[in-house]
Amino acid sequence: MSKDTSSGVATQFPPHVLREYALIADGERGAMIGPRGDIAWMCAPQWHSEAVFASLIGGEGCYAVTPADSRFVWGGYYEDGSLIWRSRWITTSGEIECREALAYPGDPTTAVLLRRVEAVKAPARVRVLLDVRAGFGRHRMTGLHLGDGIWTGRTGPLRLRWSGAGQAREHGGRLELLLELTPGEQHDLVLEASAQDLAREPVPAEQAWEGTEAAWRATLPPASVSLAPRASRHSYGVLAGLTSHGGGMVAAATMSLPERAEAGRNYDYRYVWIRDQCYTGQAVAADGPHRLLDDAVSFVAARLLDDGPQLKPAYRVDGGPVPDEHPLPGLPGYPGSSPKTGNWVNQQFQLDALGEALLLFAAAARHDHLDSWHWRAVEAAVAAIKARQGDPDAGVWELDDKRWAHSRLTCVAGLRAIAAAGAAGRRAGECEALADALLADAAHDCLHPAGRWQRAPGDERVDAALLLPAIRGATSAGDSRALATLRAVRDDLVRDGYLYRFRHDQRPLHEAEGAFLLCGFIMALALQQQGAEKQAVGWFERNRAACGPPGLLTEEFDVIQRQLRGNTPQAFVHALLFESAARLARPWQLP
Repeated sequence: MSKDTSSGVATQFPPHVLREYALIADGERGAMIGPRGDIAWMCAPQWHSEAVFASLIGGEGCYAVTPADSRFVWGGYYEDGSLIWRSRWITTSGEIECREALAYPGDPTTAVLLRRVEAVKAPARVRVLLDVRAGFGRHRMTGLHLGDGIWTGRTGPLRLRWSGAGQAREHGGRLELLLELTPGEQHDLVLEASAQDLAREPVPAEQAWEGTEAAWRATLPPASVSLAPRASRHSYGVLAGLTSHGGGMVAAATMSLPERAEAGRNYDYRYVWIRDQCYTGQAVAADGPHRLLDDAVSFVAARLLDDGPQLKPAYRVDGGPVPDEHPLPGLPGYPGSSPKTGNWVNQQFQLDALGEALLLFAAAARHDHLDSWHWRAVEAAVAAIKARQGDPDAGVWELDDKRWAHSRLTCVAGLRAIAAAGAAGRRAGECEALADALLADAAHDCLHPAGRWQRAPGDERVDAALLLPAIRGATSAGDSRALATLRAVRDDLVRDGYLYRFRHDQRPLHEAEGAFLLCGFIMALALQQQGAEKQAVGWFERNRAACGPPGLLTEEFDVIQRQLRGNTPQAFVHALLFESAARLARPWQLP
């Protein structure tokens, strides 16, 4: 292995296309594993912390378990019902597997990374490299010490312990090891990284694996009616892996991955978007009152009770504020983008998030999963809509402040749903009256001459987001405006079986951005609502296939190059996959 600590890792483990990365996660953090067995991304101790492995965006830091033979091909798979990943390599002399997981459920202060290497059919030689670099690569490992076969040290504010690597040697500030395994032999590596003093005794590998397996078995709901059971369970597992112990679910595990090369659209998604959390809760409720429904309700209710009409679009998983967006100088970034951390969403107001919150609470109420304090959050959401219904907002796509039709119609749907669910008894009539007023308001300035909904006053374009309010019950399925909108979306925004959000300009759709996978699943639900079952299933299957071997979906899909675009995995896409799989397996009914 090269001893060049600045360029050696970057040369050996360059970035790959996103479809080739797998995710392991424990609720408090996630790690992206590349096809060479390199952990190219992980923040610690929490999602919003600085990265300790940042080679994905050009930073220092990597943890690799890779065949010593330079000629090999890669594959892998998730163990069913979990985020336990098995990297698999076929070399010129045999087969090697590495079982990978973050010990689950995670501790908010300590990451425990489990890697079990196995020579499957023949002797195997495996190279291992550990170079933990806190602060997006700024802080080298220091104070490295080997005692009783266990390495300890520090990087920035984090304490480190690495078990199973007693034969590793230090080279230029990183640790390197050559494992030689006999056929069928397994070898465990356990890395602990903590913001606090580590426990006196190292984490036992076997115990950690058993606990992780048991926790995943307990996390996933029992098998139910679903159009694609394995894909549906996998999506639930992804969503669970992105959800912390406090109920907050990050929008994605990564940051700064470009939606389009050199277009400036590369954001930090390691935070909890209220809208995304509501999408996930509603999706889960379509199958049953599973844990992620309660997590979503609790997190959203707490934010509403704290902030009311000043509800922010996004928060950290601990409920704290999202930091301001700023660049990370000195890092080259993932090809086609420049790294940035924080998010300018913290300066926005998004009216539709209040409507989505009511839809979430209504879904929980139908399962009798609302407590008294949740009903107080319902009251807070209704009051916030009443107070801010006339305010321009950034909308679902987080653009310029306007009076977006989608935002108002989503509030209509939420108010109607919570009224039907028993909104504080006498207040049901108030919710219905407010919904009627908002619907009339949207019809006054956002009804296109063609009879469909348009995006905003003065913006006559069609928008795929406008399919969702009808699905959620803002209007009836047969409402002429909803039907005209569906026709317009299909005529103007569909290409090759995928759906785009809206037309940016006169360019072909694919030249402005990628197809939006969330919208593809929304189209499947819209078609099912209209009785077009076969077409709905076709849309579902087309969009769920827009992934690589690990089955992870991003926000956008480049239809021309067949590549994933944006941060990964995108939670709300997996949420709508889960919901679509549940709903398409049975006759349509209003959520």
